[in-house]
Amino acid sequence: MPYVIKDRVKSTTTTTGTGTYTLGSAATGFQDFSVIGNANQTYYCCTNGTDWELGLGTYTSSGTTLSRDRILASSNSGNAVNWSAGTRDIYVTYPAEYTPGAVPKADTSAIGTNLVAWNNLKKILDLAVQDGVPYNNNSTNGMMSTYSLVYTASGAYSGGVLASNGDTHFVPRVANRGQKISAAGVVSTYSLVYTTSIAYTGGVLAPNGDIHFVPNSAAVGQKISASGVVSTYSLVYTNVNGAYQGGVLAPNGDIHFVPYAANRGQKISAAGVVSTYSLVYTAGSAKYIGGILAPNGDIHFIPYAANRGQKVSAAGVVSTYSLVYTLGGAYIGGVLSSNGDIYFIPSDAVVGQKISFNGTVSTYSLSYTVAMAYAGGVLAPNGDIHFVPYTAQVGQKISLSGVISTYSILYVTSNAYIGGVLSPDGSINFIPNEAAVGQKISTNATFPIGVCLSPFFNKF
Repeated sequence: MPYVIKDRVKSTTTTTGTGTYTLGSAATGFQDFSVIGNANQTYYCCTNGTDWELGLGTYTSSGTTLSRDRILASSNSGNAVNWSAGTRDIYVTYPAEYTPGAVPKADTSAIGTNLVAWNNLKKILDLAVQDGVPYNNNSTNGMMSTYSLVYTASGAYSGGVLASNGDTHFVPRVANRGQKISAAGVVSTYSLVYTTSIAYTGGVLAPNGDIHFVPNSAAVGQKISASGVVSTYSLVYTNVNGAYQGGVLAPNGDIHFVPYAANRGQKISAAGVVSTYSLVYTAGSAKYIGGILAPNGDIHFIPYAANRGQKVSAAGVVSTYSLVYTLGGAYIGGVLSSNGDIYFIPSDAVVGQKISFNGTVSTYSLSYTVAMAYAGGVLAPNGDIHFVPYTAQVGQKISLSGVISTYSILYVTSNAYIGGVLSPDGSINFIPNEAAVGQKISTNATFPIGVCLSPFFNKF
């Protein structure tokens, strides 16, 4: 059944007990519950000024009633209130803990160790699974689409970032122009200050709205401000063989670049100060690609050819841990699931691998494997994690309950896409690398769902 919310809907009820509410006329200055529509669900609050109940109900026009489908919170310890005789106000609301964000604000007071925000995200996704609203999407097939790009080149972009205005920026790899797609789906390009071969891989949204491109072989840092101004800045450490790939915003506002061939960690503070720090493990020239911020504030580097996991704590302590499965080119990028697990996205790996909320590393079976299959992943509003196709001929995802499945994609080519971004309208945009067209998957989200990019980017 559809979920509907309307502004200024308020009535009264004299219903007693714990059953379905019978609704009175609209309060003065408010709309009637009829605007919700027959058989539609909505959130409500009922109170007599002392006792109160917050829930999800179904409106029925015949008899003008509102059922109590689910009690979300109440003065009766979260149970339905057993109303005695009297008149009470009942009105449409939207629970604060379920409020979706629009686009990420990179507000550092809401990232890192905010476990309240983490639990609230879990409630959103749990609600979707149990009730099918408002983030329901149980289907994938037939929802793929492609769109034209303004600029294409071999290995053009690698990774993307959602800006505070809803634009998705592609991170320039060998491209000599920046390219973005607006919240409305308009693709456009803009000038860069610095370009070079394999310049940047991945990007991070800073607390002030700047998007930082992560230096791979670039000799300088480069960013684009919230107002669209592109500028460069000096780095402390560079490596022409590919220093870093991917980055993560830490709870204190620092942006950490993920070491690929670099033998030092490098970060840029919220104040713009660039510095380096020691790593515990530095073997090889293709150690890690991409990183994930865990609910406890740790930043995990995703193992590519590394035979050990490595993380940086919220306090800046670097440590390593054992992996179950290692392989040269094993994983590219990762995704934080709603249950706190960090999933590594398989590239050449023949098994999936994840690290749980409590630090346990384990593997699981995949439905489809091929060399250089996927590169990066995205958490969808219904809790599915979608792998971004690199050379894969099919899409692959893992559900909130851990079920792996595949689905058809419209456009495939060698090294097609690297990384993906969840846009405010619920579409997952794959970031073009060798692809001549853009490709996206629509999640049919009822509301803007920027909150699902990360439980820490948006306040609840």
